[in-house]
Amino acid sequence: SCCQRGMHTVQRLMKVFISRRIPPEGMRILSQAAECKVSLWDSDEPLPRSELLKGVEGAHGLLCLLSDKIDAEVLDAAGPDLKVISTLSVGFDHLALDEIKKRGIRVGYTPDVLTDATAELTVALLLATSRRIPEGVEEVKNGGWSTWKPLWLCGYGLSGSTVGVIGLGRIGLAIAKRLKPFGVKRLLYSGRTVKPQAAEVDGEFVPLDTLLSESDFVVVSCSLTPETQNLCDKAFFSKMKNTSIFINTSRGSVVNQEDLYQALTSGQIAAAGLDVTTPEPLPTNHPLLTLKNCVVLPHIGSATYSTRGVMADLAARNLLAGLQGTDMPSELRF
Repeated sequence: SCCQRGMHTVQRLMKVFISRRIPPEGMRILSQAAECKVSLWDSDEPLPRSELLKGVEGAHGLLCLLSDKIDAEVLDAAGPDLKVISTLSVGFDHLALDEIKKRGIRVGYTPDVLTDATAELTVALLLATSRRIPEGVEEVKNGGWSTWKPLWLCGYGLSGSTVGVIGLGRIGLAIAKRLKPFGVKRLLYSGRTVKPQAAEVDGEFVPLDTLLSESDFVVVSCSLTPETQNLCDKAFFSKMKNTSIFINTSRGSVVNQEDLYQALTSGQIAAAGLDVTTPEPLPTNHPLLTLKNCVVLPHIGSATYSTRGVMADLAARNLLAGLQGTDMPSELRF
């Protein structure tokens, strides 16, 4: 918003609140934007609810993370000037979309840019769980490695296996594409609809029950919705083979963790690998963390330097476009 020399600008600066330190790629874009006055919760730790309510006051734009619950209370605290919310995530289950829509606020998010990193991490978690890698590392350190034994630390391989993917969206498809070269024999998927892109991985669309009873590996990569909340419960695990491996890199609330614990301790399923939990972080005394056949990671699906940088860049550009009333690089349509 430039103006003739000597006249002062009539356009009032737009207030932007950022709920956490974000990668420099994003900060750079926002701090260089002439029309923005940026205020930031300057910490790597999440901000307390009271600080969020204070920080958004009078904001035109909000850049948030998936750990920030953006509900009616936050929107009311922000006031009528709030035009845009930009989230540094592909998931949006932390946003009260009905409330946001009611107020005519636009939403930006970061799909696509984290697909590859999340798919890679999912494969890493699947291999770590099925081949018992954390357990092996521990045995080397604690002196449990004595001599070569034919069945010691044996796990399950992908070669010749059947993999079931629940939710063959962008990330689900990217996971399937990476698993196929391991010699997976059949790739099953379930979800709301048949996906034309499943042809790229010879994916077979099957009912969930079929997927559970026939898969050696069950990978959850659906989004969290009222339908998928608590989807993976006692009944779900009881349909799986007792040699099968369960992997979740979507959202923690898709899984009933008490039921998962029972399934793992009773031998109903062989092992589980989780990148997401409820709550996050998972308390260090949580029963799942006592199990050798459960590998839990601290929600690092998109955690590569380049991916986080690109996410921050995209979130910043979404925010600016929302403030300027122009097309966002990635707008959430709802």
